[in-house]
Amino acid sequence: MAQVEQHPNPNEELVRVFDCEQESEAMVVRGLLESAGIDCDVTALDAPQDILPGVGGTIILVRQEDAERARRLIAEYRQNPEDAETAEIVAFEEHPEKG
Repeated sequence: MAQVEQHPNPNEELVRVFDCEQESEAMVVRGLLESAGIDCDVTALDAPQDILPGVGGTIILVRQEDAERARRLIAEYRQNPEDAETAEIVAFEEHPEKG
C-alpha cells in the first residue's frame, strides 16, 4: 500500500513557520515536522531576479494549531542540527527500505 503524503487543507488557515533560501534545508525541516506528526506544505517563493534580485526561497506552512509546536521543533533543530542529521541516519539504518 503506497503512503499518501498528508498536507494541510488549502482552505485552512496556514501559518508560516520557516523560510530559507536553500530548498534542501527546507526539505530537512519538512522531514523533521512530518516525523513529529505535523502536516506541512512547502512552497517556493520565486521572484523575477531582474526585478527583485535575491528574493525567493522556500517557506513551510502549517496549520495554526500546530504552529507553536512546529516553531519549537525548528528552534531545537537549529540549536543542534548535527543531532537531527545523526538521528535520520540511525533511523534509516535501523529501518532500511525493503525493495
